[in-house]
Amino acid sequence: MDQQTRKALKHDQFVDTTTHGLEWAKENRRSVIATSIIVAAAILIAVVGVLVYNSRASQASVAFGEAMQAYQTPLAAPGQQVPPGVKTFPSVAERAKAANQLFMGVADKYGMTPDGRTARYFAGLTYIEQGQNTSAESTLKQVASGWNGDLAALAKLSLAQLYRQTNRDSQAIDLYNELTAKPTTTVPAGLAQLQLAELYESQGKPELAKKIYAQLKDKDAKGPAGMMAAQKLNPAPTGPGGQ
Repeated sequence: MDQQTRKALKHDQFVDTTTHGLEWAKENRRSVIATSIIVAAAILIAVVGVLVYNSRASQASVAFGEAMQAYQTPLAAPGQQVPPGVKTFPSVAERAKAANQLFMGVADKYGMTPDGRTARYFAGLTYIEQGQNTSAESTLKQVASGWNGDLAALAKLSLAQLYRQTNRDSQAIDLYNELTAKPTTTVPAGLAQLQLAELYESQGKPELAKKIYAQLKDKDAKGPAGMMAAQKLNPAPTGPGGQ
C-alpha cells in the first residue's frame, strides 16, 4: 500500500468518524442539551451554595464574637466604681443569662456552621451558670451527639460535671470512662482520668483515686496529667516546715 493510498484511507476514516459523531450529536441533540443544562445548573448550585455558606459562616463568626464579648463582660458589685463606658453585670447568673440568649441565637440561626455549633456548647455552659440544669443537660447532650468529636468531648466533660453537681455520680463515671477510652485533642485521656480520680476522692474512696494517680504517673511521667498525678500522690508539705 503506497503512501497516497494510506493518506486517503486515513482521510476517509476521519471523515467517517466525524460524520458519525455529527449524526449522533444531531440525533441526541436534545439529550446533549439537557445534560449540559443539568451539569451547568449543578455547578451553579454548588457555587451559590459555597458563597451562601461562606457568607453565613462570616455572619455567624461576628455574632459569636458578640456573644463571647458579653460572656466575658466583667462583674461589678452594686455601688462599685467602674471606668466610664465600661459595661458590667452584677452577678455571674445575670451575665450568663444575657450571654445565653446571644449564644442560642447564633446556634439556632447558624447551627450548620462551626461557630453555630460552638455557640450551642457555650449555651449549655451558660445554662449551668444560671442554674437551669434541665436546659443545660438537653443542650449539652445535643452537642455531645454531634459529629465534631472535639466539641462533643467537651460537652461530655461538662455533662459529667453537671451530673456530679446534681448527685448523679454514676453517670459522671460512665462519661469519664468513655472519654478515657476515646480521647480527643480537647479532652485527653489523662484529663478524664484526673476528673474521675477527683470524683472518687469526693466520694471518700481514696484508694481508687490513688490507683488512677499511680497509673497516670507511670504512663505519662513527664506529661501534664502525669505530673499532676505525682503531686496528688506526693503533696508538698504544708505548715511551718512547708513552702
